[in-house]
Amino acid sequence: MKRSDDLLAGLDDIDWAALGHAYGSAEDVPGQLRTVCGLDEEARKSAFRSLFGNIFHQGTRYSTSPYAVPFLTRIAVAGPVGARADALLLLTRLAIDWHDEYDLPLGIDTAAWRATAISPEENLRWYDEQIAAETDEERLKNLCEGRAYCAAGHPVDAREGALRSYDAVRAQLPVLLELLDDQDPEIRTKTAYLLGWFPEEANATLLPLLACLDGERDPVCVATVLVSVGLIADHDPDGRLRHHLDHEHPLPRWAAATALTRLLVAHPATASGLPPAERIAAELAAFGAGPAPETATAHHAGDLHSYTVRSLLHLMGAAEDPDGVLLEIVRALPRIEETGVVPRPLAVRAENLLEALFDPADTVPVFAELSPGRRELLRVLAELLTAADFQPVPFGSDLHERFTQYGLPGTRPALRAYVGLSTEGEDPSAPLPDPWAPFRNH
Repeated sequence: MKRSDDLLAGLDDIDWAALGHAYGSAEDVPGQLRTVCGLDEEARKSAFRSLFGNIFHQGTRYSTSPYAVPFLTRIAVAGPVGARADALLLLTRLAIDWHDEYDLPLGIDTAAWRATAISPEENLRWYDEQIAAETDEERLKNLCEGRAYCAAGHPVDAREGALRSYDAVRAQLPVLLELLDDQDPEIRTKTAYLLGWFPEEANATLLPLLACLDGERDPVCVATVLVSVGLIADHDPDGRLRHHLDHEHPLPRWAAATALTRLLVAHPATASGLPPAERIAAELAAFGAGPAPETATAHHAGDLHSYTVRSLLHLMGAAEDPDGVLLEIVRALPRIEETGVVPRPLAVRAENLLEALFDPADTVPVFAELSPGRRELLRVLAELLTAADFQPVPFGSDLHERFTQYGLPGTRPALRAYVGLSTEGEDPSAPLPDPWAPFRNH
């Protein structure tokens, strides 16, 4: 381990008090970084909790967030043993938030992200225009305060603020790449996971990731590398992904099929060099029908069955028997688990499936006239979804609106009646309760 002075060289050269985080001035960040480099394990854990809560507060990045990145990188590479993995995790979150819950299986679209982010210069021009036209004193005061906040370097647009941290981590990738050779499999795995979210750096990271596969014995690390390769590559390099479809361990086989799915969908011109969609789907289906593995990659917050469902849904368009793939999706649905990021993941997957498989309609489709896969999907959803899943926002999901948009019953008992399941104790004709009623009555 390097001395903490080496890890934190330049720390005091930054005017942290002028930077901000979730709770105001970032003047406490240097002390937290020093504590992270210390020998007191409990204090170190507490400091990391503070950093996760202030420079990455519920996914938001602040003006101070990118300034912490170089120090966290040094800690990940050469810090105390107990701090390195946490530093890598925080670097990943600072870079991508929880994109793996939303952008899989195709990966992060950095071009779209950059195109929609509003630069500080654009924001300042907007403020200047608004200030010049404003006559109300109170609104003018607020606009001037907002402009001063933006001019001081604080991100106003959340997408632009997140990009600052993303690009700060991106600049550290040449240093982080060496961790693929680390003796600790957890460090290798977390590094491989991080690298999969930087498609713009594929030319620099793809070969080191592939080299990591040579001699790697840890199945979680192998699987993580394979998924990351699939997320950043535009072809199957030397058939390495295809080769791992026959790996002795099921987790790397799933990862290879997952990576190949992304290539088949995102880069269809490479399809001739890939295994048939049916072969890929069969591997995903075998995994989806089984129990969750004891150890998993970090993708999709570890809920690999949700990830599998999304991959199979994308494969339907490339398969000769799409309804057969749908039946495999249905078999995986009972395996979906709650995560700490996306509430009601089964309801979210149900929304994805309805959008992909049904057309908007004003009348209820005849159940017997639906394809076998669609009938089975609705039957299983009627069994698995709860009444709470159908409750509208803010306390539930959009599931009720989704079902009714496609002419389907929009409550649990009505859906059960539609597919022929028992509705004992429930009224299929009853409307959803008003979620705001308790507040209005109060």
